[in-house]
Amino acid sequence: MSNKPLWFLAAISLFASTAAADPLRYRSQPERDRAWVIDAKGLFLEEGRKPRRAIHLPDWQWAGERYACAPDIAFGPRGEVVVTSNVLPVLWKIDPTTLAVSVHRVELDADTDKDVGFSGLVYSERNGAYFAVSELHGSLWRIDPLLRRAQKVSIEGHARGACAVSVQRQQRASIFSRLCLHGRDGSSIVHLAADQRSAYLQAAGCYANPYTLIGGMR
Repeated sequence: MSNKPLWFLAAISLFASTAAADPLRYRSQPERDRAWVIDAKGLFLEEGRKPRRAIHLPDWQWAGERYACAPDIAFGPRGEVVVTSNVLPVLWKIDPTTLAVSVHRVELDADTDKDVGFSGLVYSERNGAYFAVSELHGSLWRIDPLLRRAQKVSIEGHARGACAVSVQRQQRASIFSRLCLHGRDGSSIVHLAADQRSAYLQAAGCYANPYTLIGGMR
C-alpha cells in the first residue's frame, strides 16, 4: 500500500502552519492531494508544492471568530467541496475538477424569521444527505444532496454552541444513524431517527474526528 496520503498529510499540515498563520478551518482531501483552509482572509486551496490559491466565493458573508464559530467545509459524494456561511442559509459548491463555484440558497422549512447560518456541515453517505448545525440557534438541519432544501430536525436536548458536526462510527447494525456535535465545551452524540426528522442528544463524548477537528474550533 502506498504511503503517499500519509506523506501528503504531513507535508500539507506543515505548509498550512507556515503559510496560513491562523487557520479557522482546515480540511485535508488526500485522495486529491489537496487541503482547504479558511482563515481571516478567505478560502484557500493548497496543493502540495503549488502556490497557495485563493478561491473566490461570490457574495460570501460570514461573521468572524469574535462573534461565532467559523464557516465550515464539507466534501460531497463526488469529491465536491461545499462551504457554508455562519450567518445565512447559503452554500457554495466547488467542482472537484474545474474548481468552478456555484451558489445555492437553501430553502428552510422552519425558522424563516431568523438569521440561520451553518457552523458545521457533513455529508452522510448512509443517509444520502448533508447535515448542518447552527451554533447560534442550536438547530440541526438535513439538507438534500442537491443543496436545495433544508429540513429542520426536531431534537430532544440542547445543541446550542455546536461548532462542527461529524458522522459517528456505527458500532453495530441499527436503524438509528449517529452524528457527533463538537463544541468548545465538549461533544455530544446525536441519535437520528430512521425518518431523519427527529433525534435525541446523548450528553456523552464521542470519538475525536480529525477530519472535523483540525483547525475546526477556536
